[in-house]
Amino acid sequence: MEFALGREAEQAGYRLKAFSEIGSTNAEALDAARGGDAGRAWFVTAHQTAGRGRRGRAWATPPGNLAASLLLVGSFEPSAAASLGFVAGLALDDALRSVAPSLAFRIAVDGVEGGGAGGADRLRLKWPNDVLLDGAKLAGILLEGEALAESRFAVAIGIGVNVAHAPTGLPYPATALRALGSTVDAPTLLSALADAWAGLERVWAGGHGFAAIRRLWLERAAGIGERVAVRLGGDLVSGCFETIDDTGRLVVLMADGSRRSIASGEVHFGAVATVRA
Repeated sequence: MEFALGREAEQAGYRLKAFSEIGSTNAEALDAARGGDAGRAWFVTAHQTAGRGRRGRAWATPPGNLAASLLLVGSFEPSAAASLGFVAGLALDDALRSVAPSLAFRIAVDGVEGGGAGGADRLRLKWPNDVLLDGAKLAGILLEGEALAESRFAVAIGIGVNVAHAPTGLPYPATALRALGSTVDAPTLLSALADAWAGLERVWAGGHGFAAIRRLWLERAAGIGERVAVRLGGDLVSGCFETIDDTGRLVVLMADGSRRSIASGEVHFGAVATVRA
């Protein structure tokens, strides 16, 4: 399986490091940063053997799926780096719509395609780091950062996509592109993803453009206006998912009219949120 970056990504100065098999693309990227890699490099494989998700959970990437990490190294603040997860979600959403447009929208009975928050848009971004297709997890995003010498900071943006296979035995539904009839392969998706990222990184502008990223992300967000339950360790916060704030925190409208901003947690929407609460 041969990977290549898209033309826009190459013109923007990104590099590609592809592996037939690797333990973790994020680990490889951060190790490269410690060794002096200047960043703007994609680390990619179609078979990741020791991937991980949030909170140290395993993330399986069997042959045919996509595991990719983008390494960025710079002087940006860790708080700005944290917003890169939203950029990654948007880039993957754009890439999926580009290479598999038939999966983006449901076809109504009258043959008209629907879209928008109240329509039939099948792709949605779930706070803080998932991409959903028909309400099931299609992809996950993991940010890992590390301070380097000379006030530099490295961040590895890991993106795992169920292209050919979906994991089983999970506490939530998962899906894969192949299971829904798509013939898109991992190299095609990586090329589109790298190009989409290059454009959105210019919008992000080192964190200064997060207001624009936030607006775009909210247009594609899952669960806006729905009941939400967020598990914070042993605590449970429940209410209505109102928005995300200007730092990317989830804003929950509580039953008493107050608002609570949450930086991280396990999120459940709708009927599942009611059960969890």
